[in-house]
Amino acid sequence: MGATRVLIVDDELIMRESLAGWLERDGYEVKKASSGEEALEKSKSSKYDILIVDIKMEGMSGLELLKYVNENDPDVAVVMITAYGSISTAIEAMKNGARDYLLKPFDPSELGIIIEKITESQAQVRENLFLRQQHKDRTRFESMIGQSKPMQEVFDLIQDVAPSNSTILITGETGTGKGLAAKAIHTNSQRSTCPFVMVNCGAIPEHLMESELFGYQKGAFTDAKETKKGRLELAHGGTLFLDEIGEISMRMQIDLLRVLEDHVLYRVGGTQPIEADFRVIAATNRNLEKAIKEERFRKDLYYRLNVITFQMPPLHERKDDILLIAEHFLNRFSQETNRQVDRINREAMDEMMLYDWPGNVRELQNAIERGVVIAKSRIMGPEDLPIFSREKSVVRKEKSLKDIEKEHITEILNKNNWNISKSAKILEIDRSTLYSKLKLYKIEKTV
Repeated sequence: MGATRVLIVDDELIMRESLAGWLERDGYEVKKASSGEEALEKSKSSKYDILIVDIKMEGMSGLELLKYVNENDPDVAVVMITAYGSISTAIEAMKNGARDYLLKPFDPSELGIIIEKITESQAQVRENLFLRQQHKDRTRFESMIGQSKPMQEVFDLIQDVAPSNSTILITGETGTGKGLAAKAIHTNSQRSTCPFVMVNCGAIPEHLMESELFGYQKGAFTDAKETKKGRLELAHGGTLFLDEIGEISMRMQIDLLRVLEDHVLYRVGGTQPIEADFRVIAATNRNLEKAIKEERFRKDLYYRLNVITFQMPPLHERKDDILLIAEHFLNRFSQETNRQVDRINREAMDEMMLYDWPGNVRELQNAIERGVVIAKSRIMGPEDLPIFSREKSVVRKEKSLKDIEKEHITEILNKNNWNISKSAKILEIDRSTLYSKLKLYKIEKTV
């Protein structure tokens, strides 16, 4: 950012030169105008941050200039100067949007203080505007990518909840990025300098879950040859991420609930209480309310986890993100595998947009990784993507937009006994356009 630009508007030469000298010595970029009219002309060709304006001038007065500036460029700060000591005039100037005023004669330091405050205020406004715009335009947040409305809402929510210490439950289908969201919350929290400990509740066998979570004392069981800290203890001060919480057994749910409520844990075979200071983020792809009704999940634990809840949207609900994510993985795997695959061709892009991606972002990631590895050229095509067999591609090619339109027109005509006027009205086209399409698609009435 360059120096603050100041325009001095005063019909007295000595005042203009004095003010300019003072401000230039303080590092400001200064221009001068001898009248309101000249100031308007200069403002049209150059952008100024601050105007210092004498209230009483020949022709356009300072108050008239102030009004014009506020109506046409409200970001410009205007400081009024008057020699008459009239409080009522100064009050009128402030009511009309002047940032401040000075009474002649004044000490140069007074003006310097006012200009410095305005400059700091404008810098803060610009920074906030930049951050808001950056926030609005962002497509990446931590390790997540998305320009679609659902993902922008997720980004906003993460920023809102991260500073708190509340328990969070993230729901969503497998592969939607629940783990990435949890890590983003931790990274943007006050606990970011402490551990982020993940527990995949679906991957740990039930008979090992207790010792994995709580740890154990030496000699607690046959293989306990030394004391070991559990995941809960390792998360002290940081964040405990319980992934796939719906898979945990009912017995372990009771033990976990006790820790969440009392903030104290005991190692297996231990008798000494250990402080449990961590934030809990849980995630699941299951319907926990249904699991409660089926008596597979405790209602009290659910309420303890369900303080703040949000859902990660499936990929088929954020189609705007598919190509953006695909490009990200293309660049990543091209570098990791040292293969030169520069882009994805239009046909493959069309196929990706048509596909529902039941495995969500994880499936897309795997598809692009495979495509990079097996691509025969620097351009990835649909034949390089595992989700599209040649048979599927042929089916999609046969169902082009023209094919769909032809089928739809034929269906409407048949339903209305080939009444051209009625069919055209239903199709929302005129009769001549319908006749043209009959000729184009070679649609004929069958008896």
